[in-house]
Amino acid sequence: MTTKNKNSIERHTRYLPEYKGRKWLDVELPTNSQPWLLGRQRSVVKERGQRSSTAGLLREVVKRGKWQWPKRKLYFFSDLHADADALIASLVASGGVKKTGSKQHALKLTSHGKDAIFVIGGDCFDKGPSNLKLLRSIQQLKQLGAKVVLLAGNHDLRIKLGIASVGMDPDPRHDHFFIRMGSKVIPMLREIVDEYLQEKDALKGVPPTRTCRRILYPPKRWFKEFPKMASWVMPDKRMARELKRLKEKIDDFESDCEAVGLSLRHVYAAVMKWQQLFIKPKGEFSWFFKQMQLVYRQGSFLFVHAGIDDRMAKLIERKGIKYINMEFRDSVEDEIFEFYYGPMANLIRTKYRDVDMPLTRKGSDLMHDAGIHTIVHGHANRHYGQRIMLRKGMIHFECDATIDRYTRIKEGLKGKGAAVTIFHPKQLVMGISTDYPHIKVFDYKSFT
Repeated sequence: MTTKNKNSIERHTRYLPEYKGRKWLDVELPTNSQPWLLGRQRSVVKERGQRSSTAGLLREVVKRGKWQWPKRKLYFFSDLHADADALIASLVASGGVKKTGSKQHALKLTSHGKDAIFVIGGDCFDKGPSNLKLLRSIQQLKQLGAKVVLLAGNHDLRIKLGIASVGMDPDPRHDHFFIRMGSKVIPMLREIVDEYLQEKDALKGVPPTRTCRRILYPPKRWFKEFPKMASWVMPDKRMARELKRLKEKIDDFESDCEAVGLSLRHVYAAVMKWQQLFIKPKGEFSWFFKQMQLVYRQGSFLFVHAGIDDRMAKLIERKGIKYINMEFRDSVEDEIFEFYYGPMANLIRTKYRDVDMPLTRKGSDLMHDAGIHTIVHGHANRHYGQRIMLRKGMIHFECDATIDRYTRIKEGLKGKGAAVTIFHPKQLVMGISTDYPHIKVFDYKSFT
């Protein structure tokens, strides 16, 4: 280890978080630190075809512009996927929350947490174990006095658009949104039935099965009408894939529901209850979508669920973050089809694949011109903690560390998950994960 790295470790060690109430958690958290650049398992990655060393490219990108750092600590949590335990363990890992007992709600803000910003980076919804329990944990964090920022994820918007579309006037642009969610929505509907629809008369007033099917499913004519209306936003290959996937979901949905004990009447009743809980002004979770943002900026850092592309880079550089979030709110409320299939939705679903809208050097230059030098996101999950990706001359902190238990089981990861990425005013970024033995520390001063 070089003298410079040793000095960096000595400098940042004093700023490492203290895990308070760790004894109440069933997770292993790293206690010592390591310079991010030295991390194993490709902790810093460059694009293919780059001849310069990874370290050299990182230094080059860091020096492109003078970074503006958040004035107070910022904790970033992403891709919680309906796992409240993963959130709570991650909150303790941040040092901003203390666990005070074994019960779920036994939490308290630390002095650091009272002055910090907690950013939830999208994808709160998924297969479970409990969507509602996770949202209540986020709500409790807010009630403790924490400043919480909620970013939209593709799972969140898919749920919102899918369930909110039920009961709308028929329109080929959104008649398929509910069934498009497929089996992923079933665990949440099962949760709602279990918690709210257990009375004997719970299905009183619910239409017969045939009517429920007609309301929930797109009509047969949809397969002819939708391609005509969506041709301007969907190329032929994507359209063919969309139609094929929807036919498969229509074929499987009812049997998938029956497998967990739900009839289509239960499904319809649960959808109506969901709308009451999330959309009605006095619903328990009405705050969730009202407070959601598409992007969030602190200094030179742009926080988003998935990533950026050239068109959005241009819009951000010209119009700014406030405009993007205003357009997002208006689109989701009034023009759901245009949003979901339009360029703005790339911010919640890009994985920088060939099929995604591209980010080129031109887009990265626009971001640098706007004073944004780093993109922070989730969406693309990793198995060895957070990762720095050098993409088109822009640093991306990839922060989906695979913490929810469903994904961990599916992908063969052991134990329970927790992760947080800390952005410190002392010009440090710290990546903490249960799947990496050290706290990864990016020390800006060591590059300047």
